[in-house]
Amino acid sequence: MDLHAPLGQERKDKKPGKGSSALSSLAAVLAVVSLAGFSAWTALSPANLRMVPPINLAPAPPETAQAPDTPASSEPQNEAAGIVRSGPNDGAVLRRTTTADGNVVTTFSPTGRQGPVIIGSASTQDPRLAGQPNEDLIELTDAGELPVVSTSGLRPVDFYARPWSGARGTRIAIVIGGIGLSQTGSQKAIRELPEDITLAFAATGNSLQRWMQEARRKGHEIVLQVPMEPFDYPANDPGRGALLAEKTAATNIANLHQAMAQITNYTGIMNYMGARFLADDKAMDPVMRDIGKRGLMFLDDGSTARSLSGDFAKAIGFPHAYADVMIDAQVDRQAILAKLDELERIARRNGQAIGVGAAFDETIAAVAEWRNEAVARGIEFVGVSVLANDNSP
Repeated sequence: MDLHAPLGQERKDKKPGKGSSALSSLAAVLAVVSLAGFSAWTALSPANLRMVPPINLAPAPPETAQAPDTPASSEPQNEAAGIVRSGPNDGAVLRRTTTADGNVVTTFSPTGRQGPVIIGSASTQDPRLAGQPNEDLIELTDAGELPVVSTSGLRPVDFYARPWSGARGTRIAIVIGGIGLSQTGSQKAIRELPEDITLAFAATGNSLQRWMQEARRKGHEIVLQVPMEPFDYPANDPGRGALLAEKTAATNIANLHQAMAQITNYTGIMNYMGARFLADDKAMDPVMRDIGKRGLMFLDDGSTARSLSGDFAKAIGFPHAYADVMIDAQVDRQAILAKLDELERIARRNGQAIGVGAAFDETIAAVAEWRNEAVARGIEFVGVSVLANDNSP
Protein backbone atom coordinates (compact mmCIF):
# COMPACT_ATOMS: atom_id res chain seq x y z
CA MET A 1 0.00 0.00 0.00
CA ASP A 2 1.24 3.44 -0.88
CA LEU A 3 0.89 5.64 2.21
CA HIS A 4 1.12 8.71 0.01
CA ALA A 5 -2.03 7.77 -1.91
CA PRO A 6 -5.45 8.95 -0.72
CA LEU A 7 -7.00 6.88 2.06
CA GLY A 8 -8.66 3.71 0.71
CA GLN A 9 -7.02 4.02 -2.76
CA GLU A 10 -4.03 1.96 -3.96
CA ARG A 11 -1.51 2.95 -6.60
CA LYS A 12 -2.29 1.67 -10.06
CA ASP A 13 1.23 0.26 -10.56
CA LYS A 14 1.00 -2.05 -7.52
CA LYS A 15 1.77 -5.62 -8.53
CA PRO A 16 -0.77 -8.40 -7.83
CA GLY A 17 -0.08 -10.54 -4.80
CA LYS A 18 1.82 -7.93 -2.85
CA GLY A 19 -1.13 -6.63 -0.81
CA SER A 20 -1.03 -9.22 1.98
CA SER A 21 2.71 -8.85 2.37
CA ALA A 22 2.43 -5.08 2.69
CA LEU A 23 -0.37 -5.35 5.22
CA SER A 24 1.68 -7.81 7.29
CA SER A 25 4.62 -5.41 7.34
CA LEU A 26 2.33 -2.56 8.36
CA ALA A 27 0.84 -4.65 11.18
CA ALA A 28 4.32 -5.38 12.47
CA VAL A 29 5.16 -1.68 12.51
CA LEU A 30 2.00 -0.87 14.41
CA ALA A 31 2.70 -3.57 16.96
CA VAL A 32 6.12 -2.11 17.68
CA VAL A 33 4.65 1.37 17.93
CA SER A 34 1.98 0.19 20.37
CA LEU A 35 4.63 -1.42 22.59
CA ALA A 36 6.46 1.90 22.61
CA GLY A 37 3.41 3.58 24.12
CA PHE A 38 1.89 5.21 21.04
CA SER A 39 -1.53 4.55 19.56
CA ALA A 40 -1.85 3.44 15.94
CA TRP A 41 -3.71 6.65 15.12
CA THR A 42 -0.92 8.78 16.61
CA ALA A 43 1.70 6.80 14.78
CA LEU A 44 -0.03 7.32 11.47
CA SER A 45 -0.67 11.03 11.98
CA PRO A 46 0.95 13.23 9.30
CA ALA A 47 3.00 15.06 11.90
CA ASN A 48 4.66 11.84 13.20
CA LEU A 49 5.16 10.09 9.85
CA ARG A 50 6.22 13.40 8.26
CA MET A 51 4.19 12.52 5.20
CA VAL A 52 2.63 16.03 5.09
CA PRO A 53 3.70 19.10 7.06
CA PRO A 54 1.20 20.26 9.73
CA ILE A 55 -1.53 22.50 8.30
CA ASN A 56 -1.65 26.08 9.46
CA LEU A 57 -5.36 26.88 9.96
CA ALA A 58 -4.81 30.56 10.73
CA PRO A 59 -6.26 32.74 7.93
CA ALA A 60 -4.15 35.08 5.93
CA PRO A 61 -4.07 38.60 7.36
CA PRO A 62 -6.78 40.83 5.91
CA GLU A 63 -6.01 43.59 3.49
CA THR A 64 -5.47 46.92 5.12
CA ALA A 65 -5.93 48.92 1.96
CA GLN A 66 -9.45 49.96 1.10
CA ALA A 67 -10.86 51.35 -2.09
CA PRO A 68 -11.29 55.13 -1.90
CA ASP A 69 -15.09 54.93 -2.15
CA THR A 70 -15.44 52.26 0.53
CA PRO A 71 -15.23 53.25 4.22
CA ALA A 72 -13.22 51.00 6.51
CA SER A 73 -15.19 48.67 8.71
CA SER A 74 -15.76 49.86 12.26
CA GLU A 75 -16.13 46.29 13.53
CA PRO A 76 -13.38 45.13 15.91
CA GLN A 77 -11.08 42.27 14.94
CA ASN A 78 -11.44 38.85 16.52
CA GLU A 79 -7.80 38.67 17.61
CA ALA A 80 -7.99 35.13 18.91
CA ALA A 81 -9.08 33.74 15.55
CA GLY A 82 -7.38 36.36 13.41
CA ILE A 83 -10.64 37.07 11.62
CA VAL A 84 -11.82 40.55 10.73
CA ARG A 85 -15.43 41.55 11.29
CA SER A 86 -16.88 43.24 8.23
CA GLY A 87 -19.98 45.16 7.26
CA PRO A 88 -22.20 43.93 4.40
CA ASN A 89 -20.84 46.57 2.00
CA ASP A 90 -17.20 46.25 3.01
CA GLY A 91 -15.05 44.80 0.25
CA ALA A 92 -16.99 46.66 -2.43
CA VAL A 93 -16.79 50.07 -4.06
CA LEU A 94 -20.15 51.83 -4.09
CA ARG A 95 -20.78 54.54 -6.65
CA ARG A 96 -24.06 56.42 -7.03
CA THR A 97 -24.84 58.24 -10.26
CA THR A 98 -27.82 60.53 -10.80
CA THR A 99 -29.26 60.15 -14.28
CA ALA A 100 -30.83 62.91 -16.38
CA ASP A 101 -34.33 61.89 -15.30
CA GLY A 102 -33.43 62.17 -11.62
CA ASN A 103 -33.08 58.45 -10.89
CA VAL A 104 -30.13 57.29 -8.82
CA VAL A 105 -28.14 54.30 -10.13
CA THR A 106 -25.97 52.46 -7.61
CA THR A 107 -23.12 50.25 -8.85
CA PHE A 108 -21.13 47.80 -6.75
CA SER A 109 -17.59 46.91 -7.83
CA PRO A 110 -15.78 44.16 -5.88
CA THR A 111 -12.38 44.74 -4.35
CA GLY A 112 -9.87 42.12 -3.31
CA ARG A 113 -10.33 40.76 0.20
CA GLN A 114 -8.02 38.03 1.53
CA GLY A 115 -8.90 35.50 4.16
CA PRO A 116 -12.24 34.84 5.84
CA VAL A 117 -14.30 37.61 7.38
CA ILE A 118 -17.28 37.69 9.71
CA ILE A 119 -20.04 39.67 8.07
CA GLY A 120 -21.67 42.08 10.51
CA SER A 121 -25.33 42.22 11.45
CA ALA A 122 -28.11 42.93 9.00
CA SER A 123 -29.27 46.43 8.18
CA THR A 124 -32.11 46.17 10.71
CA GLN A 125 -31.99 45.24 14.37
CA ASP A 126 -32.66 41.74 15.65
CA PRO A 127 -35.87 42.03 17.74
CA ARG A 128 -34.20 40.04 20.52
CA LEU A 129 -31.64 42.85 20.91
CA ALA A 130 -34.03 45.75 20.37
CA GLY A 131 -33.46 47.20 23.83
CA GLN A 132 -29.71 47.56 23.26
CA PRO A 133 -28.01 50.09 20.98
CA ASN A 134 -25.73 49.22 18.08
CA GLU A 135 -22.30 50.44 19.17
CA ASP A 136 -21.42 51.28 15.55
CA LEU A 137 -24.22 53.86 15.56
CA ILE A 138 -23.01 55.74 18.65
CA GLU A 139 -20.61 58.64 18.96
CA LEU A 140 -19.19 59.30 22.41
CA THR A 141 -19.20 63.04 23.12
CA ASP A 142 -19.09 65.38 26.09
CA ALA A 143 -22.88 65.52 25.90
CA GLY A 144 -23.17 61.72 26.01
CA GLU A 145 -23.92 59.03 23.45
CA LEU A 146 -25.17 60.56 20.20
CA PRO A 147 -26.47 58.78 17.11
CA VAL A 148 -24.15 58.62 14.12
CA VAL A 149 -23.90 56.93 10.73
CA SER A 150 -21.54 53.92 10.89
CA THR A 151 -18.37 53.86 8.83
CA SER A 152 -20.04 51.29 6.55
CA GLY A 153 -22.90 53.73 5.87
CA LEU A 154 -25.56 52.18 8.13
CA ARG A 155 -28.00 54.82 9.46
CA PRO A 156 -29.95 54.76 12.73
CA VAL A 157 -33.16 55.50 10.78
CA ASP A 158 -32.70 52.21 8.94
CA PHE A 159 -31.29 50.01 11.68
CA TYR A 160 -33.86 50.88 14.37
CA ALA A 161 -36.85 50.95 12.02
CA ARG A 162 -39.70 48.57 12.74
CA PRO A 163 -39.89 45.83 10.05
CA TRP A 164 -42.96 45.75 7.85
CA SER A 165 -44.44 43.49 5.16
CA GLY A 166 -43.19 45.42 2.13
CA ALA A 167 -46.65 45.32 0.59
CA ARG A 168 -47.90 48.49 -1.10
CA GLY A 169 -51.40 48.49 0.29
CA THR A 170 -52.95 51.18 2.48
CA ARG A 171 -50.52 52.02 5.29
CA ILE A 172 -50.93 54.11 8.43
CA ALA A 173 -48.41 55.21 11.05
CA ILE A 174 -49.66 56.52 14.38
CA VAL A 175 -47.23 58.30 16.70
CA ILE A 176 -48.10 58.71 20.38
CA GLY A 177 -45.92 61.29 22.11
CA GLY A 178 -45.11 62.50 25.58
CA ILE A 179 -43.58 59.21 26.73
CA GLY A 180 -41.59 59.89 29.89
CA LEU A 181 -43.62 62.87 31.10
CA SER A 182 -46.00 60.74 33.15
CA GLN A 183 -45.09 57.39 34.67
CA THR A 184 -48.64 56.02 34.50
CA GLY A 185 -49.20 57.38 31.00
CA SER A 186 -45.89 56.00 29.74
CA GLN A 187 -46.54 52.59 31.23
CA LYS A 188 -50.05 52.49 29.83
CA ALA A 189 -48.94 53.47 26.32
CA ILE A 190 -46.10 50.95 26.15
CA ARG A 191 -48.07 48.05 27.54
CA GLU A 192 -51.52 48.63 26.05
CA LEU A 193 -50.82 50.03 22.60
CA PRO A 194 -50.15 47.50 19.82
CA GLU A 195 -46.48 47.14 18.96
CA ASP A 196 -46.91 48.68 15.51
CA ILE A 197 -47.73 52.08 17.05
CA THR A 198 -44.70 54.41 17.10
CA LEU A 199 -43.86 56.05 20.44
CA ALA A 200 -42.32 59.52 20.79
CA PHE A 201 -40.16 60.10 23.88
CA ALA A 202 -40.06 63.58 25.39
CA ALA A 203 -36.44 64.65 25.86
CA THR A 204 -37.47 66.43 29.08
CA GLY A 205 -39.09 63.29 30.54
CA ASN A 206 -37.94 61.01 33.34
CA SER A 207 -36.61 57.42 33.39
CA LEU A 208 -36.33 57.57 29.61
CA GLN A 209 -33.72 54.83 29.33
CA ARG A 210 -35.92 52.35 31.19
CA TRP A 211 -39.00 53.24 29.13
CA MET A 212 -36.96 53.05 25.94
CA GLN A 213 -35.77 49.53 26.64
CA GLU A 214 -39.25 48.35 27.55
CA ALA A 215 -40.78 49.95 24.46
CA ARG A 216 -38.17 48.51 22.12
CA ARG A 217 -38.43 45.03 23.62
CA LYS A 218 -42.19 45.24 23.10
CA GLY A 219 -41.53 45.96 19.40
CA HIS A 220 -42.32 49.70 19.16
CA GLU A 221 -40.36 51.99 16.87
CA ILE A 222 -39.45 55.16 18.74
CA VAL A 223 -38.60 58.78 17.94
CA LEU A 224 -37.29 61.57 20.17
CA GLN A 225 -39.31 64.74 20.81
CA VAL A 226 -37.12 67.85 21.08
CA PRO A 227 -38.66 71.04 22.56
CA MET A 228 -38.70 74.01 20.18
CA GLU A 229 -39.85 77.59 20.47
CA PRO A 230 -43.53 78.38 19.80
CA PHE A 231 -44.74 81.83 18.75
CA ASP A 232 -46.04 82.69 22.22
CA TYR A 233 -42.82 81.83 24.06
CA PRO A 234 -42.12 82.37 26.98
CA ALA A 235 -45.77 82.45 27.99
CA ASN A 236 -45.98 78.99 26.48
CA ASP A 237 -42.75 77.24 27.48
CA PRO A 238 -41.92 73.89 25.79
CA GLY A 239 -39.46 72.99 28.54
CA ARG A 240 -35.81 73.07 29.49
CA GLY A 241 -33.24 73.05 26.74
CA ALA A 242 -35.69 74.29 24.11
CA LEU A 243 -34.26 75.33 20.75
CA LEU A 244 -34.88 79.08 20.40
CA ALA A 245 -34.78 81.18 17.25
CA GLU A 246 -32.77 83.99 18.85
CA LYS A 247 -30.10 81.73 20.35
CA THR A 248 -26.76 81.17 18.63
CA ALA A 249 -26.22 78.10 16.47
CA ALA A 250 -23.72 76.77 19.03
CA THR A 251 -26.27 77.03 21.84
CA ASN A 252 -29.02 75.33 19.86
CA ILE A 253 -26.70 72.54 18.75
CA ALA A 254 -25.57 72.03 22.35
CA ASN A 255 -29.20 71.80 23.50
CA LEU A 256 -30.01 69.45 20.62
CA HIS A 257 -27.16 67.16 21.63
CA GLN A 258 -28.24 67.20 25.27
CA ALA A 259 -31.66 66.05 24.12
CA MET A 260 -30.25 63.41 21.74
CA ALA A 261 -28.12 61.90 24.51
CA GLN A 262 -31.09 61.09 26.74
CA ILE A 263 -31.76 57.76 24.99
CA THR A 264 -30.60 55.64 22.07
CA ASN A 265 -32.32 53.37 19.51
CA TYR A 266 -34.55 56.02 17.94
CA THR A 267 -35.10 56.51 14.22
CA GLY A 268 -35.54 60.27 14.21
CA ILE A 269 -36.30 63.62 15.79
CA MET A 270 -39.80 65.05 16.20
CA ASN A 271 -40.60 68.61 17.18
CA TYR A 272 -42.43 69.38 20.41
CA MET A 273 -44.22 72.70 19.79
CA GLY A 274 -41.81 74.84 17.74
CA ALA A 275 -44.02 76.88 15.41
CA ARG A 276 -41.66 79.86 15.55
CA PHE A 277 -38.42 77.88 15.42
CA LEU A 278 -39.54 75.73 12.49
CA ALA A 279 -40.32 78.89 10.49
CA ASP A 280 -36.90 80.52 11.03
CA ASP A 281 -34.50 79.43 8.28
CA LYS A 282 -31.39 80.82 9.98
CA ALA A 283 -32.07 78.98 13.23
CA MET A 284 -33.15 75.80 11.46
CA ASP A 285 -30.16 75.41 9.16
CA PRO A 286 -27.47 74.13 11.59
CA VAL A 287 -29.99 71.98 13.48
CA MET A 288 -31.33 70.27 10.35
CA ARG A 289 -27.82 69.69 9.05
CA ASP A 290 -26.79 68.02 12.29
CA ILE A 291 -29.88 65.78 12.25
CA GLY A 292 -29.23 64.83 8.64
CA LYS A 293 -25.55 63.98 9.05
CA ARG A 294 -26.41 61.67 11.96
CA GLY A 295 -28.56 59.46 9.77
CA LEU A 296 -31.87 60.39 11.40
CA MET A 297 -35.25 61.33 9.98
CA PHE A 298 -37.20 64.42 10.99
CA LEU A 299 -40.89 64.01 11.81
CA ASP A 300 -42.86 67.25 11.61
CA ASP A 301 -46.00 67.03 13.75
CA GLY A 302 -47.86 69.22 11.26
CA SER A 303 -48.89 71.81 13.84
CA THR A 304 -47.75 74.76 11.72
CA ALA A 305 -48.14 75.36 8.00
CA ARG A 306 -45.11 77.69 8.07
CA SER A 307 -42.65 74.91 8.90
CA LEU A 308 -39.52 74.76 6.74
CA SER A 309 -38.51 71.26 7.82
CA GLY A 310 -39.51 69.63 4.53
CA ASP A 311 -37.56 72.18 2.49
CA PHE A 312 -34.42 71.59 4.53
CA ALA A 313 -34.78 67.80 4.30
CA LYS A 314 -34.95 67.99 0.50
CA ALA A 315 -32.06 70.44 0.23
CA ILE A 316 -29.76 68.58 2.63
CA GLY A 317 -30.93 65.10 1.68
CA PHE A 318 -32.26 63.20 4.68
CA PRO A 319 -35.54 61.38 5.50
CA HIS A 320 -38.54 63.51 6.37
CA ALA A 321 -42.16 62.80 7.32
CA TYR A 322 -45.08 65.16 7.84
CA ALA A 323 -48.08 64.30 10.01
CA ASP A 324 -51.47 64.45 8.29
CA VAL A 325 -53.77 64.53 11.33
CA MET A 326 -53.45 65.48 14.98
CA ILE A 327 -55.84 62.92 16.41
CA ASP A 328 -56.44 64.29 19.92
CA ALA A 329 -56.55 68.07 19.68
CA GLN A 330 -59.83 67.48 21.51
CA VAL A 331 -59.27 64.93 24.28
CA ASP A 332 -62.54 63.09 23.94
CA ARG A 333 -63.03 59.47 22.87
CA GLN A 334 -65.62 60.16 20.18
CA ALA A 335 -63.68 63.13 18.83
CA ILE A 336 -60.52 61.02 18.66
CA LEU A 337 -62.32 58.20 16.86
CA ALA A 338 -63.66 60.73 14.35
CA LYS A 339 -60.11 61.98 13.69
CA LEU A 340 -58.91 58.40 13.23
CA ASP A 341 -61.63 57.84 10.65
CA GLU A 342 -60.39 60.96 8.88
CA LEU A 343 -56.88 59.53 8.97
CA GLU A 344 -58.13 56.36 7.28
CA ARG A 345 -59.83 58.34 4.52
CA ILE A 346 -56.57 60.17 3.80
CA ALA A 347 -54.65 56.89 3.76
CA ARG A 348 -57.07 55.26 1.33
CA ARG A 349 -56.86 58.27 -0.96
CA ASN A 350 -53.06 58.69 -0.84
CA GLY A 351 -51.97 55.17 -0.02
CA GLN A 352 -50.57 56.22 3.35
CA ALA A 353 -51.11 58.65 6.24
CA ILE A 354 -49.52 59.66 9.55
CA GLY A 355 -51.44 60.57 12.70
CA VAL A 356 -49.95 62.03 15.88
CA GLY A 357 -51.31 62.24 19.41
CA ALA A 358 -50.29 62.22 23.07
CA ALA A 359 -50.29 59.55 25.77
CA PHE A 360 -53.66 60.51 27.29
CA ASP A 361 -55.81 57.68 28.63
CA GLU A 362 -58.55 58.55 26.14
CA THR A 363 -56.11 58.55 23.22
CA ILE A 364 -54.52 55.24 24.16
CA ALA A 365 -57.88 53.50 24.56
CA ALA A 366 -59.32 54.90 21.33
CA VAL A 367 -56.22 54.09 19.25
CA ALA A 368 -55.99 50.52 20.56
CA GLU A 369 -59.67 49.87 19.76
CA TRP A 370 -59.70 51.58 16.36
CA ARG A 371 -56.42 50.06 15.19
CA ASN A 372 -57.74 46.50 15.61
CA GLU A 373 -60.83 47.34 13.57
CA ALA A 374 -58.74 49.04 10.87
CA VAL A 375 -56.49 45.98 10.54
CA ALA A 376 -59.61 43.90 9.88
CA ARG A 377 -60.43 46.38 7.07
CA GLY A 378 -57.08 45.65 5.40
CA ILE A 379 -54.94 48.52 6.71
CA GLU A 380 -51.33 47.83 7.60
CA PHE A 381 -49.84 49.76 10.52
CA VAL A 382 -46.14 50.55 10.14
CA GLY A 383 -43.39 52.40 11.95
CA VAL A 384 -43.36 56.07 10.99
CA SER A 385 -39.94 55.83 9.33
CA VAL A 386 -41.46 53.61 6.64
CA LEU A 387 -43.58 56.52 5.42
CA ALA A 388 -40.78 59.10 5.39
CA ASN A 389 -39.51 60.56 2.12
CA ASP A 390 -35.88 59.50 1.95
CA ASN A 391 -34.63 62.54 -0.04
CA SER A 392 -31.27 60.85 -0.61
CA PRO A 393 -29.04 62.87 -2.96
